[in-house]
Amino acid sequence: MKTLYSTGFTKPSLLALAVASALSAPVYAEDDKANKDQEIEEITVVGKSVSYANNATSDEMFKQQSAMTSAMAMIDNLPGVLINEGDTFGSDDWSTTVSIRGFQLSLDEQQVGITIDGIANGNSNYGGGAKANRYIDTENLMAVEVSQGTADVASRSNEALGGTLNFTTIDPGTEKAVIASLSLGNFDAQKYYMRLETGEVLDDTYGWFSYSNSSNSDWITGTAENKRDHFAAKFVKGMDSNLEITAYLSYDDVHEDNYQRVSLESFKQSPESDGLLGEWTGVPYIDQVYRQGWSTLRENLFGYIEVDTMIGEVEVTANAYFHKNEGRGDWVPPYLVDVTNDGSKGHSELVSGKTAQGGSSLGKIYFVDADGKSLTPIAGCESSIGFPYGGADAEYDPNCYEDGARPVGSYRNTHYQKDRFGINADLTWEKQIGNNTNVVRAGIWYEDYERSEYRDWHKIIDSKSSYEFDHTPYWIQYDRTYPVETTMLYLEDSFEMESVTVRAGIKKYLVDLDSKDTYTGTTKAVNSDSDVLLSAGAVWYTPVDGLEVFAGYAENFAAIKDQVLEADASALDNVEAETAENMDFGVRYDNQDFNASITLYSIDFQNRLTFIAPGSDSGNDYLVGTNGSYINTGGIESSGVEASLTYYPSQELSVYMSYTSNSSEYTDGTVGIAAGNTVFGSVEDMAVLSLDWQSEAYSAGISTKWLGERWMDSANTQRIDAYAVSDLYIGVDLENFDSALKGASIRFTVNNLFDKSYMGGVAGGWGGWIGAPRTAALNFQTRF
Repeated sequence: MKTLYSTGFTKPSLLALAVASALSAPVYAEDDKANKDQEIEEITVVGKSVSYANNATSDEMFKQQSAMTSAMAMIDNLPGVLINEGDTFGSDDWSTTVSIRGFQLSLDEQQVGITIDGIANGNSNYGGGAKANRYIDTENLMAVEVSQGTADVASRSNEALGGTLNFTTIDPGTEKAVIASLSLGNFDAQKYYMRLETGEVLDDTYGWFSYSNSSNSDWITGTAENKRDHFAAKFVKGMDSNLEITAYLSYDDVHEDNYQRVSLESFKQSPESDGLLGEWTGVPYIDQVYRQGWSTLRENLFGYIEVDTMIGEVEVTANAYFHKNEGRGDWVPPYLVDVTNDGSKGHSELVSGKTAQGGSSLGKIYFVDADGKSLTPIAGCESSIGFPYGGADAEYDPNCYEDGARPVGSYRNTHYQKDRFGINADLTWEKQIGNNTNVVRAGIWYEDYERSEYRDWHKIIDSKSSYEFDHTPYWIQYDRTYPVETTMLYLEDSFEMESVTVRAGIKKYLVDLDSKDTYTGTTKAVNSDSDVLLSAGAVWYTPVDGLEVFAGYAENFAAIKDQVLEADASALDNVEAETAENMDFGVRYDNQDFNASITLYSIDFQNRLTFIAPGSDSGNDYLVGTNGSYINTGGIESSGVEASLTYYPSQELSVYMSYTSNSSEYTDGTVGIAAGNTVFGSVEDMAVLSLDWQSEAYSAGISTKWLGERWMDSANTQRIDAYAVSDLYIGVDLENFDSALKGASIRFTVNNLFDKSYMGGVAGGWGGWIGAPRTAALNFQTRF
């Protein structure tokens, strides 16, 4: 059963003033010291006493980030975890990457599972997936549990090869209250947040409602229009009874303008530019990199209701959930596509209200005359356009046409929609056998979802003046649906003795994928069932108080994703689901003043699916009918060590350190990848050092994360430089100066304090996103 806290776990929002991002600390009622201690214990970094490596966010990690930052950033200082986002506020899903033990979550790969209060997030890909920040406002986040490698047998994800990230929401408080915060920051960043704690609304029923509105620009050209509205509510009934009911609902509406990947050479030449422009030039070839034309629009509606009760000796936890996702991704191709053979009648693509359904390109239209007829460039003319992507041919250059030629271009939208419905049920039976305890766990996860995707092309009304487009498309390129049905079953038995707990479990996935093309009628189907997956482990509670040794083994599985079916170039008969065998061995120690953990791991990753992307540093193929193709590219072997230590020299001061050494190598030579090469983008060496000070009224801290060199490409020819980034925060709890200010606080945070220029997340094996510069944020929070 859960525990209800009198105020919940609240983070102050941010006000970014000029150069950093800030996050305020949790606020607790004075009369709830016991619950405060219990909650802090839940989120100590050393992890839970289980037979696999795991860590969770601490209060200090929350303070180092901003309330405007996405929930993903909160785990970046945990051992083994690397989070990179396009800016400090995490306001671009396109550029968000996660790396754990050589497993990646990016545009290319989905190998790390994400759950929300234990419920599957429905994949994390850009095209129809959703990461944790789409479901949870940062100020409604209680903690993040990171289970590296072997993870829990009950984890609900079919992409958790490298472990699971479980993001948990705050529970309601017992008292009526309003928590409001205002955050302001660099790059026009601002956020308004308010949460209403209802107190007891019905018999033993408590709840909260929250709303936030945030916006910011980009840090490069200052022209992005990033906006987000987030609504959420949670109610819990029966915390002190044998029947507990929890309900949660969230709605997230976001418009993000993207950052662009750059090559390592481009980064070294211009480390403060990603090549996207803030101004419209009137030349379509140049305007294809207009920042406001690179956009992500998403709406996510998610909710669940969960019941936790005892039936005899068996604890039963069950929930039903739904998720509706819709949105689109935008690009600005520098031409119109000729899709209808109009003979000598001109081009119907220029006429508003006429839409071609399906079909393929007959050619491209770059410039037209006053009558709308396509023009060809002057013979022998050489283009003077040198930007972007190395320059353009004559057909793109307005100087290669006679006077009066009119440029034309497209606004291309890829529309995504997904509807998910699922159920989870877990049974736990605990039985005493002499002085020992036997615990049997069993469960099921069932999910039925259908994803649809279509792409349409719109004529830009006047390519000389702006990117405003005709909302009636001239071409719908494709329209496809992807029904997917997932069933996961698991069974585990653990035997708890005085000094040792041993466990063994099995798990099985049944996954059926289908696709249908609306225009061609083509259907595809893939069965992606797993073998029976084994799991085992042990924890030895040594005679030394607080010291334990653990070991674990698990066979992990990632089902073939529906994106594989949309890729025409993927040979489905030869595509296999990804698998990984994970082994952990470690030691944990925990006492009042000191806690530490160290884990050794070894992973054998097979059937790695590689995404062959259409985009590169030489430009984008806007006409490709899919998002690329997928092929199995052999295996990867990873091994390494993860260590963390937290020391409390006094009640006011804490010191946190973590270190990761990882080796991830390709085991099979294929597709230009030599066996023995290091996995591109994977962490090799990483360390964190944090100093945090907390008095009755004041708090401050500084944290530095160092990341060693990495490879940009799978051929291991381009080496990314090491870098170190520091974050600083300073906070004041105002209630210590005046009782009328109870619950009020001010926090100032600076991320990338020393304004380090570095290459952040990488994807595609050729490019990456530039790390965010120094960013400051100031947050005011009050409670009344």
